[in-house]
Amino acid sequence: MKSKVFFVRVSNSDDKEAIVLKFSHLLDKSNLLNFIKRGDRLAVKMHFGEEGNTGFVSPEYVGIICNKISQKQAIPFLIDTNTLYRGKRTNSKDHLKLAYEHGFTKEIVGADILIPDDTNKENTTEIAINQKFIKKAKISTPIFKAKAIVSVAHFKGHMMTGFGGALKNIGMGCASREGKLAQHCDISPYVIIERCTDCSQCVVVCPSGAINVMNKKSFIDSRKCIGCASCISACLYNAIEVDWESGADNIQEKMIEYAFAVLKDKRERLAFINFAIKITKECDCLAKDDPRISSDVGIFVSKDPVSIDKASLDLINKTCQKDIFKEAHPKRNGLKQLQYAFELGLGNLDYELIEV
Repeated sequence: MKSKVFFVRVSNSDDKEAIVLKFSHLLDKSNLLNFIKRGDRLAVKMHFGEEGNTGFVSPEYVGIICNKISQKQAIPFLIDTNTLYRGKRTNSKDHLKLAYEHGFTKEIVGADILIPDDTNKENTTEIAINQKFIKKAKISTPIFKAKAIVSVAHFKGHMMTGFGGALKNIGMGCASREGKLAQHCDISPYVIIERCTDCSQCVVVCPSGAINVMNKKSFIDSRKCIGCASCISACLYNAIEVDWESGADNIQEKMIEYAFAVLKDKRERLAFINFAIKITKECDCLAKDDPRISSDVGIFVSKDPVSIDKASLDLINKTCQKDIFKEAHPKRNGLKQLQYAFELGLGNLDYELIEV
């Protein structure tokens, strides 16, 4: 049976007010949020964009979602997790400050923002899934405890997965820093000797005693490293890095296994929203104003994360008359994530696209 994906067209000439009206109409016609019950506490999974990035979903559009949730006498909260790489979203304090700077204030979005500090063990929940790559997934506790999840994703390209939409927003986006490291690579982080200042902060935070100082430089013993990634966030000099390419062959499947862990107990209490607006080559994690690689296409909503990503991809490529994400990232096959998600039962590859 085909999954339903509802869609409204958006063009480059549409201003923010016009898009707000179209989006509100789309949510009403699709009945996307009808599963919400009074008193529910809902996690609205966001990406607030790295400093300097302009591709993230506008807070005014997120405000429409939160308002409709609140009208049902439920309680929305915006949430994202801290990043594996060093930037303005590495720790909760700076991440929250950046979200406010990007316009995600309570006055605009109508909800509180929660960015859990994953140095606090209580903010990470371990879920046994026993899949091909991931045996125990480590995800954000507030997302695990939420009654339901509304995924709000900017559909765009990605250097590691070809493209990123609903599945990436959930699989990678709901993981703790330790979970992100498990998805990105199969080896421990390493020290860039030239940048190391012998501050020893990495030694202090390492819970497994895997880091030692030799000749005034830190060294990581991969035999002792447990992959928690605490050292990456603790280093103020960007001297600890991950070999991003080491996990390139398996990252999409690991990401989908993480999505499986997040979604498995909430199958009837999920909603997915993809904004195919300002479609860029790279993820919103890039600290720059990444240019468009396609004209604006529109907004998609569905209860099915596989179908919504497939529909978004198909219509963007149809609009461009070519596979723009494959062209942008020729080493990546983004269809791999969709196929594996289908195999794990996360959704359907066949869909019915309903334009409103």
